[in-house]
Amino acid sequence: MRAAADLCRRSLSSVLRRSCRLYCTDQNSRVKIFDRNLKRKQRDRAAWLMSSKDSLLDAVAENLLDRLEDCKKTFPTALCMGVSLEAIRRLLHGRGGIEKLLMMDTSHDMVKLCEQAEQSLPNKNVETSFIVADEEFLPVKESQGLHWTNDLPGAMIQSRLALKPDGLLLAAILGGETLRELRIACTVAQMEREGGISPRLSPLAQVRDAGNLLTRAGFSLPGVDVDEYTVRYNSALELIEHLRTMGETNALLQRSNILKRDTALATAAVYESMFAAEDGTIPATFQVIFMTGWREHPSQQRAKRRGSATLSFKDIQKQFGGGS
Repeated sequence: MRAAADLCRRSLSSVLRRSCRLYCTDQNSRVKIFDRNLKRKQRDRAAWLMSSKDSLLDAVAENLLDRLEDCKKTFPTALCMGVSLEAIRRLLHGRGGIEKLLMMDTSHDMVKLCEQAEQSLPNKNVETSFIVADEEFLPVKESQGLHWTNDLPGAMIQSRLALKPDGLLLAAILGGETLRELRIACTVAQMEREGGISPRLSPLAQVRDAGNLLTRAGFSLPGVDVDEYTVRYNSALELIEHLRTMGETNALLQRSNILKRDTALATAAVYESMFAAEDGTIPATFQVIFMTGWREHPSQQRAKRRGSATLSFKDIQKQFGGGS
């Protein structure tokens, strides 16, 4: 099995890169990659399985809120949606000067969970509202879990149009390096047991695509940075259970509905043989891409018109004694 893993690993990177790229290069919104109805059901299930705190979701939410806190500007009204919904609400602590918080999810049960949490532990000085809606069709007028949307550029454009002038978009999506260990283990096991591969994990955006998304959607002052989180589990089964708890299991339309027992056991065995630490735990990588974008406003910094410079680089070089 180890020999097969070594043989397959060399060809995996190009295969995985191609599969990941499908997510962002498809510009036809009529093409459906994800089963949105299934994703809603997975979020319903996650609402029942989710514990009060999840260290991974809390870490992502905290990093997102740190970026909000870095802004000198305040934002009286905010729309929050996605996997870290409840963590954002719980960890907000008055950051960003938010006075009205609208929490949105496709899952009725997830929204109900957040509403119950707000009732038991309310955010002081923040008026919180709850709504069930789809990220692909934002129910907000112009004048506001993106990695699961079929039309990510369209969702980003809607987000920009929903923002007030000089409004801020803060987003965190899973990047293409997420669960790379599981992707490799699944591929090796399927090639061994079934003689081919079928999509078991969703394609995700690459870092280089994030800036293009912001620019294409019309955001000004776009910014992108990346964090990687390594979570250790006792077994591959524990990892899968955690993904279910977060509502992050496979929702591809072209997924295979049957996972053979032999393939599942082989996946766990390959995972352990290739990645297990000395203490027996296995690592799982979560790459999170943080994106920042603003709706255009006259007060924002702008690049000067091309050719408008009054000082050449040669003059600057001479001024600082670097000239020949």
